[in-house]
Amino acid sequence: MYESNESNGYADQLNIETPEQVELRFPIAGIGSRFLAVLTDSLIQGAAVFLMILCFILIVSTVPRGTASAGASSTAGKWIVATIFLFFFLLYWGYYSLFEAFWNGQTPGKRLLKIRVIKDSGRQITLFEALARNLLRVVDMLPSFYLIGVISMLCNKEQKRLGDFIAGTIVVHERSDEQPLMTHNSRTFTSALYPQPQETAREPSGVLLPADGVARLDAGDLNVIDTFFSRALDLELDKRAEIAGRIAERMSSKMQVPLATDVAPERVLESIAHAMRADSGR
Repeated sequence: MYESNESNGYADQLNIETPEQVELRFPIAGIGSRFLAVLTDSLIQGAAVFLMILCFILIVSTVPRGTASAGASSTAGKWIVATIFLFFFLLYWGYYSLFEAFWNGQTPGKRLLKIRVIKDSGRQITLFEALARNLLRVVDMLPSFYLIGVISMLCNKEQKRLGDFIAGTIVVHERSDEQPLMTHNSRTFTSALYPQPQETAREPSGVLLPADGVARLDAGDLNVIDTFFSRALDLELDKRAEIAGRIAERMSSKMQVPLATDVAPERVLESIAHAMRADSGR
């Protein structure tokens, strides 16, 4: 899974073998790039804090003095304090967690440095995993300047801090030819890759599939097809075509239906997935 490789300009590299027997390679982000990303994010957070303080001063300065009762002033003060605490909580934990969960594993700082967080398996992280890795950030920061996090990164080849170990994540450099990973829980893999007119939705590629042949396939076969399409954008074109052909041959053999020679294997797989969901309501 891990190897040292300096030929691509990076000292460390993560190799992930997919279920389709293809190896995906991710250059691992080191301390330097991650520090610069955190510094950028901290500057953004600092600017947000400055704006918050400025807004607070403006609000307080516009409130007439001596017009409210002592009880009302006390209640207002408690609400202000609670709002400030909530703001700082969301700014610190929500900033990293929400950006990483919904912005392809990146915060603004990570996007600027062209690094991102992924799962050890190569998949995009979920909100739960983003929350898990960032809740441990307060521990990684101890006693200051991310000392525990830096020590943890120096002690393992994959440059993981404690939050990464808990969430099963790793920070990698984006490849120059890389497309964003598709989310693993999407049910529209094939429609995203091959948008089709509404009138051809029933048979997206024109491949006619006998019902008895489709019935010989099971949920595991559908999962194989979905897994392929979820990783397709990360594969080189020749590898992608090779894997699609291999899976299509497997499905054809299981269905006892010969492959159409004039239709691309990926289109065949798209039609199979569509037919299976149409027949079973999945």
